[in-house]
Amino acid sequence: MTTKLLKVLILALFLLSNIASKAQKRLDFPETYFGFQGGASGSMLNFSPTVSQGFLLGYNGGISFRFIAHKVAGVQAELNYSQRGWAESDELYARQLNYLELPFMTHFYFGRNFRFHFNIGPQLSYLLSENVLVDNTVNSEAEQHTKTVHNKFDYGFCGGPGFSFRFNRQVIILDIRAAYSVSDVFSNAKRDYFDYSNNMNVKVNLGWQFRLK
Repeated sequence: MTTKLLKVLILALFLLSNIASKAQKRLDFPETYFGFQGGASGSMLNFSPTVSQGFLLGYNGGISFRFIAHKVAGVQAELNYSQRGWAESDELYARQLNYLELPFMTHFYFGRNFRFHFNIGPQLSYLLSENVLVDNTVNSEAEQHTKTVHNKFDYGFCGGPGFSFRFNRQVIILDIRAAYSVSDVFSNAKRDYFDYSNNMNVKVNLGWQFRLK
């Protein structure tokens, strides 16, 4: 998705939210929520030179905090454990990268008890561990097989749509999110093989939040 298209999408969501909010009854603000979420993810690395891959399936989950002080927007922060990595298309090699991640996002929404939302913002992560899941190679000298992660800190952007249903000061959430890192997993100095090696992943999470007084 290009930067221009992303800006147009965000603007359209903001306008739709503004229109919908005018039709709502007055809501009590601020709204403060705390909760949990978890689900499945599909990950790969954006390598250059290219490495043929499929998505590596994993788990992610953690805690969330949401603060809403406006009819159309708020903020949401999370602390998650996230399994990322890559699985090569020939099924000979797969490596899992386990991160602790902190997304901090703007939360756009419209609706009252049933809401559509769109979250977008920066994300900072730290590598906790890495482990090889599959290695059916024989004395492989491929760079992505022999090197360990060089940059443990990872940063980028995340965002995506979702739905929530509020009842009795509780919220059930379905969230779909994509994330792209602008930092590299492996070293990209002139002497190194890879020009870049960025984390990319998509997630589908189910969450539960309760409203704080």
